[in-house]
Amino acid sequence: MKKVLITGGAGFIGSNLALKLKNKGYEVIVLDNLSKQIHGENPEKSYTYSLIKGKVKFIKGNVKDRSAWDEALTNDIDLVIHLAAETGTGQSMYEIEKYIDTNIKGTAILLDKIVNEKLNVKKLIVASSRAIYGEGKFYCEEHGIVYPESRKDEDMKKGDFNVKCPICGKNVKMELTDEESKSHPTSVYGYTKKAQEELSILVGKSINLPVVGFRFQNVYGPGQSLKNPYTGILSIFSTQIKNGNDINIFEDGKETRDFVYIDDITDAIILSIDNDEANYEVFNVGSGEKLDVLTIANVLKEKYNSNVNIKISGNYRLGDIKDNQADLTKIHKILGYEPKVNFKTGISNFVDWVEKQEIEEDNYEKSIEEMKLKGLYK
Repeated sequence: MKKVLITGGAGFIGSNLALKLKNKGYEVIVLDNLSKQIHGENPEKSYTYSLIKGKVKFIKGNVKDRSAWDEALTNDIDLVIHLAAETGTGQSMYEIEKYIDTNIKGTAILLDKIVNEKLNVKKLIVASSRAIYGEGKFYCEEHGIVYPESRKDEDMKKGDFNVKCPICGKNVKMELTDEESKSHPTSVYGYTKKAQEELSILVGKSINLPVVGFRFQNVYGPGQSLKNPYTGILSIFSTQIKNGNDINIFEDGKETRDFVYIDDITDAIILSIDNDEANYEVFNVGSGEKLDVLTIANVLKEKYNSNVNIKISGNYRLGDIKDNQADLTKIHKILGYEPKVNFKTGISNFVDWVEKQEIEEDNYEKSIEEMKLKGLYK
């Protein structure tokens, strides 16, 4: 498989992956709409677009438009890596049509073309998300393994941000979330990624097209958009700090995330390309460790030598999860995946990169105001 189409290939993950595959001898075609939210008003100044510009064949187009697929998905494409998506969890709760159109309709057109035009695609790799798990897997002392629903507004109003057993209502303890865990998203974004993943595998099996899904955790590293105020906590905090703005920590600051470095993500994808055992499987891709948000904010403040204030506000967003850490047993067993970049190294690389970039306008409060108007921010 030597000719690959990467949708969203000018973005953070896509641009890094495109360069790695090109260096491995692949002919790379990128389809990307150069979204203003990610690349800014002038995409010619976009860091990730500049990584691939002139190095791969680039097609500007939106995956929700069939004409873009007609141009990009030609009969000589061997491999499709479908990364293009709208990705803001909070934003997805009020930009519903936008997320459905891009993430689900875009995938539907891709699958429709492969089936009905009998294209020669030999493998499809789809970017999914840990968001499909919702709160994830937990342990209740009375009821064992449980999969809690979204935390209740009335509890969080009182400052109780703990996850509760769906049976008895008592506090539960986080477990590593494996791929067999219940899939019940708490955001529109999560539902669209679940649909992408399941539709792709369903259709793939029906036509004997191998499909692989990757449930990415919180991806970070050099090149992560500093313009996008809707996703990427490390980038959001960095932009706030570089603008001299204080950081408002949601909930109690103890909410945790599994931060996985960009190189580990691209390596995982590459490991699946020629591995037949990966066909029709889905994999968590994470770091094997979790960190709380308050720790992250303090690490960034120290690394930027900043004196901004960090405030634990007790504010919260409906749809956010409390804790997250991926079980990597399956991806290690089948793909031989091992995260190579620990957080200490990764965050240093990220900060060093940020220090070399222009300071972007901090639009985070504008994004929060949007959520307030919709009743989704408390």
